[in-house]
Amino acid sequence: MQITNERNGNSLTVFISGRVDTATAPELEKFIEENTDGITELILDLKDMSYTSSAGLRVILKAQKKMNAQGSMKVKNVQSTVMEIFEMTGFSDILTIE
Repeated sequence: MQITNERNGNSLTVFISGRVDTATAPELEKFIEENTDGITELILDLKDMSYTSSAGLRVILKAQKKMNAQGSMKVKNVQSTVMEIFEMTGFSDILTIE
């Protein structure tokens, strides 16, 4: 997994590539925790994310809860394999997906 980001004022776009699983999810969780203070819009760009496990889903849900308290969160460019996971788990109903 690789994480890059782009900050524009109070907006943060996080680009996630590769697999988010039990080995890599803690790194993503730490990155989101350390970089979202003062952020009112979080965008997760998943164009290059090929897979997420339940550990990755937990990190995304935690980020959504944090952003509900301080602003908003959007998920963009979801690949079909990851979208299937979101649909099977009900995440497609919880997340704002563009």
